[in-house]
Amino acid sequence: MSSPISANKAELLAIADSVAREKLIDKAIVLEAMEDAIQRAARARYGAENDIRAKIDPASGDMRLWRVVEVVEQVDDYFKQVNLKDAEKLQPGSAVGDFIVDPLPPIEFGRIAAQAAKQVIFQKVRDAERERQYEEFKDRAGEIITGVVKRVEFGHVVVDLGRAEGVIRRDAQIPREVARVGDRVRSLILRVVRENRGPQIFLSRAHPDFMKKLFAQEVPEIYDGVIEIKAAARDPGSRAKIGVISRDGSIDPVGACVGMKGSRVQAVVQEMQGEKIDIIPWSEDTATFVVNALQPATVSRVVIDEEEGRIEVVVPDDQLSLAIGRRGQNVRLASQLTNSAIDIMTETDASEKRQREFVENSEMFQNELDVDETLAQLLVAEGFGALEEVAYVGVDELAGIEGFDEELAAELQSRAQEALDRREEANRTLRRELGVEDAIAEMPHLTEAMLVTLGKAGIKTLDDLADLATDELIQKKRVDPRRKAGTAEPKGGVLAEYNLTEEQGNEIIMAARAHWFEEEGDANAVAPA
Repeated sequence: MSSPISANKAELLAIADSVAREKLIDKAIVLEAMEDAIQRAARARYGAENDIRAKIDPASGDMRLWRVVEVVEQVDDYFKQVNLKDAEKLQPGSAVGDFIVDPLPPIEFGRIAAQAAKQVIFQKVRDAERERQYEEFKDRAGEIITGVVKRVEFGHVVVDLGRAEGVIRRDAQIPREVARVGDRVRSLILRVVRENRGPQIFLSRAHPDFMKKLFAQEVPEIYDGVIEIKAAARDPGSRAKIGVISRDGSIDPVGACVGMKGSRVQAVVQEMQGEKIDIIPWSEDTATFVVNALQPATVSRVVIDEEEGRIEVVVPDDQLSLAIGRRGQNVRLASQLTNSAIDIMTETDASEKRQREFVENSEMFQNELDVDETLAQLLVAEGFGALEEVAYVGVDELAGIEGFDEELAAELQSRAQEALDRREEANRTLRRELGVEDAIAEMPHLTEAMLVTLGKAGIKTLDDLADLATDELIQKKRVDPRRKAGTAEPKGGVLAEYNLTEEQGNEIIMAARAHWFEEEGDANAVAPA
């Protein structure tokens, strides 16, 4: 092909049309790239100091080349300025301050200039093509797309999407799935990132949303919104669980997803390389949903700890291995599905735990309240598990226990408050031994027990406390159900166990920082003369 620069008018437009169609970009962009290339070549010919412009007529292919100069009284820059006398020759009626056009003759391009111009055009076209690709795919994250495997590099699969390339990284592939060049492959568009070398389109076949979209393609009720997949969890290539709900009471969501003789679910299973899929009914009641999520295991009891974000599930002794699943798979998927950490224990373990807590709390009441074993056990049996509960509950509630009266209730409350005072004093002594200064004790909402915890964490001065962010002080430990076994759990705030609110945490931090502002005020104050 001849160079676009040295081509005649017809060839110039034909080349622009051809490139625009091939790269799927606007013809005007190609012509603009050609104009830019001509301008650069002309500047190289006439001097880079000149302000040279080029224009190609998109209809006729005619090319105009000119230099822009400013009309001035006294010329300082001969390349970009012209005096009034010379300006009259170029454009009659010119005035000082005008910008006028100085036509230039067409230039002949040498081999080097033509090659440089080609590079400019190709770069501009390449940039336009990349921008077009980004604009086309940037809003398509979450869609399923079909492409052809182009190559495999270091375990990552590069997929030809027709107008762009995508990549399925190793961790986004289904384990043990072999990709061969030329294979057609369906995948989820995970995200699209704009980069200098062109948009990076990241694809996935392991993401739970890939399974959701496959079901939407196979189950018309999901596509129409009658059935909704509320939650999904996958162990790619092995097993998956989805929670579904129907907006129409006459349609069974599980049956619709399974299909006649399992036809619908099998189509999804085949696409996911034989991954077994448990389809379970979703429920707003967390306990019910957890029971469903742990199928096929039978659950005896569910205890939900909303503060810690954990769920304790009790199963019959012979159901433990089934509930946990092979290598913990069943309980891990159920945790991901419910977005909560699930602790599974047998009825025997649960009974032993309750008995142990009963004995520990009974002994604590015996020692702290100075009561006999029977009375202590009676308190525990009535649901009391801490001194605070006895000290601050209504007298009537204590007196209502069988065998108790108001006099005994008042005495127990008095003893509980005395015991709490003793604890507070013991913690105060320990706090001072740890070196926590008294100024921290003056902060709002902090008890001596909290101060001991701060001291053990190395927070002993107001500045130590003031340096903390609110989250670092009070944030509860976040339980990540997707955390792999053997990896460390994320840490919470220093005082996470005390369940302080965010408002209380902010008050503590701001009170600790107050002395900073006082010191700044003193430093900025002007001493009296």
